[in-house]
Amino acid sequence: MLLTSTYNLIDAIWVSGLGGSALAAIGFVTPLYMVLVGLSNGLGAGATSAISRCIGAGDTKRVNNSAIHAIILTLIISLFITFLLEFFLKDLLLMLGAKTTLNLSLIYGRIVFVGTIFMLFTGSAYGILRGEGDTKRTMYAMMVSAIINMILDPILIYSLGMGIAGAAWATLASQFIVSAVIIYWFFHKKDTFTSLSWKYFKADFQVAKSILEVALPASVEFLVISMGTAILNIIFVAVAGTDAVAIYSAGWRVVMIGFVPLISIGAGTITVAGVAYGARKYKNLSIAHSYSIKIGMLVAIATSILTFILAPYISMIFTYSPQTSHLSPLITEFLRTMCLFYIFIPPGLMSNSIFQGMGKGTTSLILTIIRQLLFIVIFAYILAIIFNLGQKGAWWGIVAGDIVGSTIAYLWARIYINRLQRIGSA
Repeated sequence: MLLTSTYNLIDAIWVSGLGGSALAAIGFVTPLYMVLVGLSNGLGAGATSAISRCIGAGDTKRVNNSAIHAIILTLIISLFITFLLEFFLKDLLLMLGAKTTLNLSLIYGRIVFVGTIFMLFTGSAYGILRGEGDTKRTMYAMMVSAIINMILDPILIYSLGMGIAGAAWATLASQFIVSAVIIYWFFHKKDTFTSLSWKYFKADFQVAKSILEVALPASVEFLVISMGTAILNIIFVAVAGTDAVAIYSAGWRVVMIGFVPLISIGAGTITVAGVAYGARKYKNLSIAHSYSIKIGMLVAIATSILTFILAPYISMIFTYSPQTSHLSPLITEFLRTMCLFYIFIPPGLMSNSIFQGMGKGTTSLILTIIRQLLFIVIFAYILAIIFNLGQKGAWWGIVAGDIVGSTIAYLWARIYINRLQRIGSA
């Protein structure tokens, strides 16, 4: 997952050399890109939850059938989403405020979104492998893919003079390669626990429903996050112009890299929670919830300390050109503000993962809406505009909203788990 997150970060680093407008252009595409990331992670979470629950119940045949259903659903959704994004991209970007950088945003977005099918397929495949406990394969594939992206970016952007389009083509090529590797594992090498052979496929609405009950709410969670990002971009433009979007766009990519270990712990928690729930071992749900939060907090504190210390140096990778050098102090300040954000992520994220593992995707979605739209966006608006604190006020609004939203998610999960334990012991 860390390697997956490097795609957008690497693009931003190399594109920042083209100037603030190019960096802001990627920032305006980011909310739409996050929708795809959400669909990818959502389909993966749906596959993980369904497969792990089948393993917990000891139903091997349903494991294979669930995996094939996940792939079929992914292909159908990919074709539909690709059409929507390519056809309505200009209108969507204008709605997101990309007026002055529209042409650059269109160039980057239209190429990247051609790879929708690769992004969603890999997310679904990762979910299948996570469901059976095999995470090393995905790491190896993404390592190769990320390295290729790193190599292609400077060549296509600068050596071949393709500019921002070169960054998009590098991402697309990398995603295609990792998809090819996964296809080889499943359909040629055939050494995974889960089999994607058609002989195990039996169309079953209940199987599809068990996947979508987690996948769709989890996907909508990222749509909600993207909506929040889009609204924040509008707030930033209103209080400080496109430079504020460039600062947030660059800094948030770094935050997401720091966020990845926590997301990964959450992904593991989905699998453990699914097996425990499928086997009706509700005490293990409580153990998984508490342990994942404890480990997450330790990681978050370490990440916060490192980010605070390294913030001035991290900001330099986005401001090495004369066109963006003036952004360095503010990117540094943004990163240091977000240090507090990291620490309060684990209670909320791990609570969402517990609900996803149990197949309660709608509950997880509700908690995300509460955090992202009800608190983060509202607090950012109040501090940035009503209290006239500008873009820095919006930064602190993100932190405040995260604290309140995560606290609510944690309390909700503890109450639900305790109720299950009482029912199980009755």
